[in-house]
Amino acid sequence: MDKTSQVDAVNKAQKYIKANLKKKMSLHEIALYSGYSPWHISKIFKGYTGKTIFEYIRSLRLTEAAKSLRDDSPAVVDVALEFIFDTHEGFTRAFSKEFGIPPKRYSVEAPLVKYFMPYPAFDNEKLTKGEKKMSEKSTVVFAQVIDRPARKAIIKRGIAADNYFDYCEEVGCDIWGELCSVKGALYEPVGMWLPKRMRAKGTSEYVQGVEVPADYSGAVPEGYELISLDACKVMIFQGPKYEEENFQEEIGKVMDAIDEYDPAPFGFLWADEDAPRFQYAPEGNRGYIEGRPVKLIV
Repeated sequence: MDKTSQVDAVNKAQKYIKANLKKKMSLHEIALYSGYSPWHISKIFKGYTGKTIFEYIRSLRLTEAAKSLRDDSPAVVDVALEFIFDTHEGFTRAFSKEFGIPPKRYSVEAPLVKYFMPYPAFDNEKLTKGEKKMSEKSTVVFAQVIDRPARKAIIKRGIAADNYFDYCEEVGCDIWGELCSVKGALYEPVGMWLPKRMRAKGTSEYVQGVEVPADYSGAVPEGYELISLDACKVMIFQGPKYEEENFQEEIGKVMDAIDEYDPAPFGFLWADEDAPRFQYAPEGNRGYIEGRPVKLIV
């Protein structure tokens, strides 16, 4: 089985799990959907995700259960049944082990915890060797200007990173799950390039964070920082949908298009010192999304 086939099989298994998360699943049906035997899909799935299929299912179910408890505050027993746990007690034990807090207490306090963030499988060797050729087709990028209100952001700074990969080397890539658990966040977590005026001495240009209301009064965990962001205009760029294993190529295309874009004909100038430039987590089903601050030409 070549690596491309392995990646496709794991991605199929992940898609099947996501679509059937609130149903009972057997290894046989997951294997059948992926196109490989139960033994083969079990082996390669753990190799690409770091978890067995049923560890992956449990972690994903617990994370979705945590989101439900955080946002909707349903009865714990109802959440346990919704996410296919046989008993209230079994769910409570699993939840407490995963997040370090019982589900009933979590639904009230909603502290920062580490959600499980599933990432699609991809051929890392092919990406690092640069074997994937850039498409000669032009990339159509949609752009629109939106208003962001005055707000705050919970961020974690790096040391010298100016991009995602260097940031992961300095800080790690596991804080995304924590940022996704912030109750009351205005939007989903982002990677940010901070303007010079927002960088503390000896810290990175690139950070990860999540925006919260200007009157946010929740906890800021150790190692994180709460910063203020002024109201601003942001030009949002969105690329086309893409296959997950092509994410680096597709991100590069959109970033190149942004760098070449001139907002002046539409009455705007770049305003990179007014607010952070930011990127959403790349997801193939929506395309790569990046925001860059602008201001009106006066």
